[in-house]
Amino acid sequence: MFNGNCEEAFNYYKAVFQTEFLAFSRFGDFPPGSGQAPNPADKEKIMHVALPIGDSVLMGSDGGSDWSKYHVQGNNFSVSVSVESEDEVNRLFEELVQNGKTDMPVQQTFWGEYFGMLTDQFGIKWMIGYRPEQSN
Repeated sequence: MFNGNCEEAFNYYKAVFQTEFLAFSRFGDFPPGSGQAPNPADKEKIMHVALPIGDSVLMGSDGGSDWSKYHVQGNNFSVSVSVESEDEVNRLFEELVQNGKTDMPVQQTFWGEYFGMLTDQFGIKWMIGYRPEQSN
């Protein structure tokens, strides 16, 4: 999570690792009627960016003003897991959220992923998703 400088940081990382973004979206990209209207002050901030580094993916976000109370730049992270089915998303989510809390319920997103976020009982943040075109 970044505090308004995610784009600057990821452009730097992109140059360092000599690669291109897999995903790049701003909070203002939320489609009307999605039920997730951004704070107007956050429209140009980065909602999600993904940069491949070898076999791994570095992801980032500015978090937006509504999330800033939950994140402190530099000392937070989320484990991102991509799985091969919606059933597997549901199973992992249900098991990991026990004694924890749901940060974003599992749902079909406008970016095409079946996705949810949670904080487990140990305080670790998880993002679990399935994207049909990525399955084998």
